[in-house]
Amino acid sequence: MGTQFNVILYAPDSTAAQRAYSAVSARMDSLNQIMSDYMDGSEINRLSATSGSGQWVPVSTDLFNVLTEAQAIARLSNGRFDPTLGPLSLLWRRAVRRKEFPSAKERHRARRAVGYQLMELDSTTHSVRLRRPGMRLDVGGIGQGFAIDEALTVLHRFGIRSFLLDIGGDILVGDPPPNSAGWRVGIGSASAGDTDTTTIFLKNAAITTSGDAYRFLEYNGQRYSHIMNPRSGLGLHHFVRSTVLAPVGYQADALTKVFSVAGLRKSRRLIRRFQGVKLLILENKKGKLHKWQSAPF
Repeated sequence: MGTQFNVILYAPDSTAAQRAYSAVSARMDSLNQIMSDYMDGSEINRLSATSGSGQWVPVSTDLFNVLTEAQAIARLSNGRFDPTLGPLSLLWRRAVRRKEFPSAKERHRARRAVGYQLMELDSTTHSVRLRRPGMRLDVGGIGQGFAIDEALTVLHRFGIRSFLLDIGGDILVGDPPPNSAGWRVGIGSASAGDTDTTTIFLKNAAITTSGDAYRFLEYNGQRYSHIMNPRSGLGLHHFVRSTVLAPVGYQADALTKVFSVAGLRKSRRLIRRFQGVKLLILENKKGKLHKWQSAPF
């Protein structure tokens, strides 16, 4: 998944802790082989290679489950999140790497192969069909959250309930540490003129923040975020940072992208579609900083 993960857990002894950690590590490796679009032989890339063939392709339970969750969020968000974003992702990665802005022709060609409605799922056979040639799946916007949810399942199997899982900033916590109200998690930064930082105490929940503090492209004086709007095929060109608190990791991961693309005003209405989710969003447009929180974290 192109990042590292950290595990903090409370166990009866070091042997139990090591066994649990080894099992989590093995689970992360297996999911990486399935979901990573950076790996030539990954299952998701093998599936993408069948696009436009008309084939229904049987896939693993893990891949089918993450694609099912991704498609559900795509529908609820009206395409502000899209697991078929791969052609645009490849174009944007190359642009950031080379510092070259993709041409209108390149963006148009990539956009033609994007659309969550073009990905069909058959729950009876756990099969997937990609209807248009050139489609490429990318679950990078939900995969890390899905992975920490799976890691939670592993730890529960070992009887471990008090833990913190962190994959690239996607955080999922279980029961609080001993003699504590919860896990201390800091949110906020000094980005875009916002100096307000907050520490919250979290238990049995997931939290993720997305922004463009470190990954962006500057072209002709305009800054483009790595967070992409699937509709335009471009990175967001104004600062927005979304922090989402959710019951599960995959929701927190994907919804930070949804609300960032939607922006502050539209997110006020959109969040009603996602039960149990809380949002803190910071947006800077035309030099004006705006902040909104749906409910206290």
